[in-house]
Amino acid sequence: MYLTLWRNRGLLAALIKREVIGRYRGSFMGILWSFFNPVFMLAVYTFVFSVVFKARWSGGSDSKTEFALILFAGMIIFNLFSECINRAPGQILSNVNYVKKVVFPLEILPIVALGAALFHFIISLAVWLIFYVMFFGMPNPTVLLLPLILMPLVLFTLGVSWLLASLGVYLRDVGQIVGVITTALLFLSPIFYPISALPEQYQMILHINPLTPVIEQSRLALVWGSVPDISLWFQYLIGSAGIAWLGFAWFQKTRKGFADVL
Repeated sequence: MYLTLWRNRGLLAALIKREVIGRYRGSFMGILWSFFNPVFMLAVYTFVFSVVFKARWSGGSDSKTEFALILFAGMIIFNLFSECINRAPGQILSNVNYVKKVVFPLEILPIVALGAALFHFIISLAVWLIFYVMFFGMPNPTVLLLPLILMPLVLFTLGVSWLLASLGVYLRDVGQIVGVITTALLFLSPIFYPISALPEQYQMILHINPLTPVIEQSRLALVWGSVPDISLWFQYLIGSAGIAWLGFAWFQKTRKGFADVL
């Protein structure tokens, strides 16, 4: 699984670059949209939740900007996951030529999607940091821990993407099911509210959600300046590595039938 990254590193870099640039090809502003989209979304979140709903984060101040940044910190983590997962079921179906006409390492397609999602994540994070500096000054040094915090999520996302990319070839309904599940996860993750806002009997639902640990730990590092729980992070890392390995093994086992089905 890890050798796939090393052996195809040049091809991966070229495909990720093509993926990012191709998304904005033909538009007047081009790749600048990757910057203005998160700026626009941050403005929308600030207005809707702070002005319309007058929402405040439990344990925070009454600042509308602070609430928007807290919400946006969780949202960019979720977007990284959902962008990959929603695309996974159709990745093989949309690249039939790679299956039938050329010898191509199909297992790198989910990695390419993840690379493009990480690019957009970095742009969104830069927007978050700019607004944080403008309104609250320099961020906490714990921001530097974010790459480590994201590592388990990256492995988990890859594992699920490999699984869904394979299932999407054999079961065409997978894409529709995934869309429903990611929408449900959006509201069952501590993005718009803290876990403590739920009654105790319902908090277990959020703890079962695999996105909850990374969203909570990322928010601690970005907003509150706290060091995440190392033991929880390590457990999440081991579990995510196992899921990534299982997803990769499943993909490699089932890819032999892709050409026949397509």
